[in-house]
Parts: sequence; C-alpha cells; structure tokens
Amino acid sequence: MTSPPIPLRAWYLVGGRLPLKYREWVFHQATKRTWLAWFVVRAFLQVLPLTVVIALALVWGLDSPLPLAVACGSLGLVVGVYFAVSYAIESTDHRMTKYGYPRASASTFRKARNTESDQERERRYNEAWRSGE
Repeated sequence: MTSPPIPLRAWYLVGGRLPLKYREWVFHQATKRTWLAWFVVRAFLQVLPLTVVIALALVWGLDSPLPLAVACGSLGLVVGVYFAVSYAIESTDHRMTKYGYPRASASTFRKARNTESDQERERRYNEAWRSGE
C-alpha cells in the first residue's frame, strides 16, 4: 500500500480526490476501526469554510450582530456535519466506487471484520440476560 505524501493527505481530508495509485490507502482509511471518526473530521473540514462565509456575510452584508452570526454559522456547521454523518456508510461506499472498488465494498469489509466480535458479544449477552428462557 502506497501512502500519499502529507500535502495530498491534507487535500484528501478536506474533500479532495487522490490519484488512483493511492486507492489501497483510501480503502484502508475507509475500513479501519476509526473510519467514522475520520469521516466526521473530513465532513467538519468540508462544511467549515461555508459556515465561515455565511457568518461573515451576515456580519458584513446584513449588519447582523456578531454573536447572532456566530450562532447561525455554528448551527449550520452542526446541521451540515449531522447530515453528512447520517449518510456516512453510503457516502464512503460511493467514494470507494470512484476508486474502482465494487459497490458496498467498504461496508461489506467492515461487517465481515466485525462478525466474529459481534457473535462473541451476542453470546455473552445471551448468557447474561437470556439464560432464564
């Protein structure tokens, strides 16, 4: 797996697309255990510039009080990140198709990796809570 240099990683983090030679690295990023945290960071960095522009437009264009503009911008940031996280699985799978992977490959890989630990967790739950049946 070829890792991209730091400037390209930063570009990817703010929503840019990497060359196809880094497709294995992108797949690894989309399937590692902390993928959702990195997805949230990526979504935050993508929504942040628009939030700043809206807050500045409210202050300079509409003469809005600064606290109101910051509150509106913050609300926009929260809603934008919430919306992005709501579709994290689908968005990540779609990104993987852009790098040549089959549809739903990232979510399938994560599900297969977690199957064994999920079964163990279910067994322990059943032993603790379903033993009386």
